Amino acid sequence: MYRKYLSLVFLFFPACMFLFFLLGFHKEITAMYRLTSVPVALYFIIIFGIIATIGGVLDWSYHRNVLKLKISKKERKSELLALACGGAPMFVLMCCATLSQVKSLYLIPITLVLVYTVVMICYDEFVYHLKRCKLKETIYHRMLVLGNGIAWFSWFYFIYVS
Repeated sequence: MYRKYLSLVFLFFPACMFLFFLLGFHKEITAMYRLTSVPVALYFIIIFGIIATIGGVLDWSYHRNVLKLKISKKERKSELLALACGGAPMFVLMCCATLSQVKSLYLIPITLVLVYTVVMICYDEFVYHLKRCKLKETIYHRMLVLGNGIAWFSWFYFIYVS
């Protein structure tokens, strides 16, 4: 029974953990980056992270209520692998890079996890969603994927450029 909700839990993981990360390391981040105001990248992370989370919840709800969970175990496993084995390690690596004095140490691991995550998302989209999804579900997927992508890229920009 709990497996039905596992992907929903993983949808909230980035938002909740990012908030805890910012609150827990606020002083260190402010000092390390010499912040005097909230960086624009943080606004992008928040806005697009919210869009992604809303898209993910709408998609999850659509799968549950409209499709009545008529998705294969393989599809569920694919989505879970993208979230758990891509998103979670990416989050940890990005946190480490944010707090690190030598940020370049994390570039290759972040890139490798990014490639894995993109491959898993593309696999899920092309194998399971391309022919089956109608416009509404496709919009939810775009909100989820593009929202997370822009939020992640904004965080990456904050770490390595700003």
